[in-house]
Amino acid sequence: MQTFSKAERLCSSILIENLFKSGISFHTQPFKFVWLEASENVVPVKTVISVPKRLFKKAVDRNRLKRMIREAYRKNKTPLYDSLIDRKIHLMIIFTGKSIIEYKNIEEKIIEGLQRLVKEINK
Repeated sequence: MQTFSKAERLCSSILIENLFKSGISFHTQPFKFVWLEASENVVPVKTVISVPKRLFKKAVDRNRLKRMIREAYRKNKTPLYDSLIDRKIHLMIIFTGKSIIEYKNIEEKIIEGLQRLVKEINK
């Protein structure tokens, strides 16, 4: 189950806007996690990953960070999926750091954020 297919990606601008308006968020430096309960998903979690253009002007840097974040999420999403028995959510992961960090650090923080997300969902 270590894939990140098209069905797992949140692409709808309306759903992303809704996620910003009424989503629940928390910070795990250098990430901000925003999530919202959903009803119409086919998969348990639909995810969007964002790296702001105002922090990283070069597309090469933004794309590299997004690739590393996607990979860390893909490898470590299983506990999140297991905790969502019959529930479905939309998730946005926003990188808020000021500089590019190593993959190892990104993976540690993604794991930490996903563990916190599991706790928040199961409240």
